[in-house]
Amino acid sequence: MATIDASIVIIAMPAIFRGIHLNPLDPGNISYLLWMIIGYLLVQSVLVVTLGRLGDMFGRVKIYNLGFVVFTLASIALSLDPLIGAAGAMWLIGWRFAQAFGGAMLMSNSAAILTDAFPANQRGMALGINQIAGISGQFVGLLLGGLLAAWDWRLVFWVNVPIGVFGTVWAYKSLREIATTRRARIDWVGNVMFVVGLGAPLVAITYGIQPYGGHATGWTNPWIIAGLAGGAAVLVAFCVIETKIAEPMFQMSLFKIRAFAAGNLASLLGAIARGGLQFMLVIWLAGIWLPLHGYDFSVTPLWAGIYMLPLTAGFLIAGPISGTLSDRYGPRPFATAGLVLAALCFGGLMLLPVNFSYWAFALLIFGNGVGSGLFASPNTSAIMSAVPARHRGSASGMRSTFQNSGMSLSIGIFFSLMIAGLASTLPRTLTAGLTAQGVPAAVATQVSHLPPVSTMFAALLGYNPVRNLLTPSGALQHLPASHVAVLTGRQFFPHLISAPFHHGLVIVFTAAAVMSVTGAVISLLRGKRFYYDDTVPAAAGSGTMVPNVLGLPSPAGDPPAPVNGAPAPRRVN
Repeated sequence: MATIDASIVIIAMPAIFRGIHLNPLDPGNISYLLWMIIGYLLVQSVLVVTLGRLGDMFGRVKIYNLGFVVFTLASIALSLDPLIGAAGAMWLIGWRFAQAFGGAMLMSNSAAILTDAFPANQRGMALGINQIAGISGQFVGLLLGGLLAAWDWRLVFWVNVPIGVFGTVWAYKSLREIATTRRARIDWVGNVMFVVGLGAPLVAITYGIQPYGGHATGWTNPWIIAGLAGGAAVLVAFCVIETKIAEPMFQMSLFKIRAFAAGNLASLLGAIARGGLQFMLVIWLAGIWLPLHGYDFSVTPLWAGIYMLPLTAGFLIAGPISGTLSDRYGPRPFATAGLVLAALCFGGLMLLPVNFSYWAFALLIFGNGVGSGLFASPNTSAIMSAVPARHRGSASGMRSTFQNSGMSLSIGIFFSLMIAGLASTLPRTLTAGLTAQGVPAAVATQVSHLPPVSTMFAALLGYNPVRNLLTPSGALQHLPASHVAVLTGRQFFPHLISAPFHHGLVIVFTAAAVMSVTGAVISLLRGKRFYYDDTVPAAAGSGTMVPNVLGLPSPAGDPPAPVNGAPAPRRVN
């Protein structure tokens, strides 16, 4: 439920904005569009560590249960939006923030609750199901958004209500706190610094997609540069200060545990690559491939979700299997192989023509889904098993932060790469195509030099891109009907943009493949299978064999540094 709502509004956006009588593609309204998409991820990214830490202190089940309540109430408020225009958009954005707050309560504590409940040799299976349910929700949301918005845009938010009510009742009746809580002072300084330090760069990236000062993107905007640099500086200060506080928001010493640090870094790189894939595939299908195969632009977002089902199927099949196998053979081979497979599939997608054979496309995205499923389950299990039990809430929050931040970063990185690729080739192609159909040269030149971001969002959201570009100038009203039919038909825009789009696509998928390969190398360096055992007394330096939670022998030497005096962790070979 929490991850479906990160993507469900993408496909439903045209219906939502029609419902509040606002054109999201008008230059003054692009910010509303971006905040509806990215604001949810941003709030979750900056809050999951804090809410995980509160779970360690006051009870993970309490915070998790409260998340259902907050999420459900926010969904009701979203569906009852009484306003129109900009005020209606602000209502939706504000309650999306509240909804994300509830989702962060769920996401930050679910992995910790499962880690508490399952023995170490079954966590891969349990966390695999949890992770794949979450990741596949990002793609299921695309399909649900299209189906529900075709009926009524408010159903996009109402659909959460029965699930949320059931989840609230079930959680309060069934879940019991089995972890030992440890009350501590709330680290207000650390919490504020983390929110500011992470939030500022993510907000800057959000605005970096928008044009600035004649440039196709906003990366030369002084405010954006200040947000990136200032946020990075605050995060560095946060890391230093947290090591000096007796009861910090997050134990930075957990990053001394190689399995935890490597797993999170690999997760960040994998999330960036996966997030870029999601948006690029929707634009590719909705803007080019589906119109070329007879689909009207208004229905292409829904059918894009349907044609991407092999990607979701790959997640669902590979996740639980790899989680179960990693319990037996260790996480490293499966997590590493998953990212390598994803990189190979990115390479395969680069080799496809823009107007591809669907079965080749389906096979490649299915392989990408399998790769992500192979990676996600064992990687999460390895991260959560590597930390002391009393820090599992904040560790789960940090894991979610890396994953959600990767999704947010991917939107900024890949959209910017695609826009840069289009900006270098699209103006010339668009000018020639428009003038050939009788559009005045002055209008064609003006339209072709508009920032490509509007064209991309038009394709993403199911608007007719050429009609959207030419309507403000009134040029369509002065052209013969036959020329208007060609310009706004299903063939003109896809043929026109195919070459420039493929140029940008190669850049994007090359970056995604490089990130996947880098993540695979980091995953390979995570070390052997490793469980942190709080119950076994340390025997450092003895060189003897000591029992661990699996009842297997493990060498007592060479453990990572204990965290705040905790018993030494154990490695399982």
